[in-house]
Amino acid sequence: MSLVEQVSAGIMEAMKAKNTDRLRALRSIKSTFLLLKSAEGAGEVTDELCIKALQKMAKQRKDSLDIYIEQGREDLALVEHSDLAVINGFLPTQLSQSEIEARVKQLISETGSLSLKDLGKVMPLAMKSMVGIADGKLISETVKKLLT
Repeated sequence: MSLVEQVSAGIMEAMKAKNTDRLRALRSIKSTFLLLKSAEGAGEVTDELCIKALQKMAKQRKDSLDIYIEQGREDLALVEHSDLAVINGFLPTQLSQSEIEARVKQLISETGSLSLKDLGKVMPLAMKSMVGIADGKLISETVKKLLT
């Protein structure tokens, strides 16, 4: 079952259960998927595109959540936290810092990289191998740390 189908099924379940918080988040996700479909020219929306969109949505929710907490807006923070939990339910499990380090060390040894000058060799491979399962910023920091 594709992510688009999972979200549609989740909307039906949330409507039956009268779970308004989950329904709001799922409708937001479905709206994003529909925008993807129209932006791509009515082409097929793949799970890979959906995961990228979900990651972007999760990042936006995290940023908003941090701002709301900083400004003392607990009511809005609760909404963002609820939406973030639903979005994270559709994302693949993220790699831990130690797992990212192990993969980057392997890539560094495979490419024969020795210094920060070789960042251009390692980064594209690392980003490609860990797309969807690790944060790009975390990958970049790890690569830089291990090459210095």
